Amino acid sequence: MILIIDCGSNKTRFIEEIVDHHVNHRTVPLLDMTLADLEGAVGVIISGAPILVTEVDTTLHQEKLEWIKETELPVLGICFGHQLIGLIFGASANRMMDERDWQTIEAFEECILFRSLPHEVRMMEDHCESISIPTGFKLIASSDACINEVMQHEKLPIYGVQFHPEVSGNHGAMMIENFIASC
Repeated sequence: MILIIDCGSNKTRFIEEIVDHHVNHRTVPLLDMTLADLEGAVGVIISGAPILVTEVDTTLHQEKLEWIKETELPVLGICFGHQLIGLIFGASANRMMDERDWQTIEAFEECILFRSLPHEVRMMEDHCESISIPTGFKLIASSDACINEVMQHEKLPIYGVQFHPEVSGNHGAMMIENFIASC
């Protein structure tokens, strides 16, 4: 079972659809989540959100995800989920130009998310913020619009993507499928 943590994105249903093709899932709203929700999960996906981390105090959101620092479960953060993971591990967030269109993402490090994918993929962006690379993470992929498009923890199975693979066609679906396969 994959636990999908819904941070309020209107794209969460697309994550659910991709996951359901491969494994069962359970979806729980982030602010309602408890550690008991992790029971039976083989992996966790954290969705995007209509929240700007540079304008809203995300302390409560981060506290709900503090368990990530000590879990052995694979975790994938998407957009807001990616940003929350970064903030929990000490990244800083910055405003940038709105990016709400397709962008070419270039991978320059090996990562399970890119298994069987080309090193350059087009993914749908929907954000106006970015995060720095937190301590303990390595940068996997960038775009012309955003440096930290994909990051991976150096020791734990924790991944973050700034774009939205769930609405990025076959390559995006493959990226989520690669994550599920790693679980």
